[in-house]
Amino acid sequence: MELQRATVLFHGHVQGVGFRYAAMEIAREFEVSGFVQNLADGRVCVEVEGEAAEIAGFIASIEERMQGFIRKIERSVRTGSREFRGFTIK
Repeated sequence: MELQRATVLFHGHVQGVGFRYAAMEIAREFEVSGFVQNLADGRVCVEVEGEAAEIAGFIASIEERMQGFIRKIERSVRTGSREFRGFTIK
């Protein structure tokens, strides 16, 4: 299977609500690697690598768990590079 890399930006009330911790916990349920971090402008960025279906399931689970806080999601996908080991909070 082809490795993909996705950058996903979450807008809304996504900082100070346990978003990064939730993303890290959810990542354990999927075959993904990467990181989650708060951005200075109030968004949260998830940088994730894995198979397309694993990434889609991971992001959908974040959306479901944090739905009351997310106003908008931006995504970009490209070929993965196997840069990450595990999933971390930055």
